[in-house]
Amino acid sequence: MKTLFDKLWDSHTIAHLAGSIDLLQVDRHLMHELTGVEAVHVLERCGLGVDSPSLTYATLDHVISTVPGRTAGDAAWSTEMVEAMREQMTHHAIPIFDIGSEGRQGIVHVIGLELGLSLPDTSIVCADSHTCMHGAMGALAFGIGSTEVVHVLATQTIRQKRPRTMSVRFNDRVREGVTAKGMILYLIGKIGAASGTGFAIEYAGEAVEALSMEGRLMLCIRHRTGREVRARRA
Repeated sequence: MKTLFDKLWDSHTIAHLAGSIDLLQVDRHLMHELTGVEAVHVLERCGLGVDSPSLTYATLDHVISTVPGRTAGDAAWSTEMVEAMREQMTHHAIPIFDIGSEGRQGIVHVIGLELGLSLPDTSIVCADSHTCMHGAMGALAFGIGSTEVVHVLATQTIRQKRPRTMSVRFNDRVREGVTAKGMILYLIGKIGAASGTGFAIEYAGEAVEALSMEGRLMLCIRHRTGREVRARRA
């Protein structure tokens, strides 16, 4: 039987490449200024354009000021980076959620969920390790590196080696007062902080089914060393 992860991976596989590498279609690419600005610079130096700007969404969240009334960064270098992203996104017709954009700007791995951009059965990537949180809603989601950002911008695809899968079951209902954070910290204490490396983790069991959406998001984001999708066996 195929797991949800298997079905998601297979449905997004465009080609099987040498070295056990698969070429995957990317449905949503989330960007932020810290890695996005340099990635666009590299893209332009290679003489390439953005393949699918309508499937890429940028926000300012990594180096912007936290001071009320802010317009950019707290230092010259961060302000320069913020302004560069604004210019780049306008030039390449990529939607950007800027400061003061009617409440749409926010943490890059959160706004996709808040704005309805992240959907079940989609593939979602971002240069942020917290991206696996989207797996809570049945998406194939993981963080990528800066070089991979360039590849996604140029092709709307990504090269990935298929990870192994790990099924984690939380049987029975948890005691009153036990939250998703407690559940995942218990798991990490049992199998180690790096135990998810190289795996897609699928969470299951009665305790997981009883979690709220917020709880499922917490479960996926706390143990993020691997490629993570929350699912039951299908």
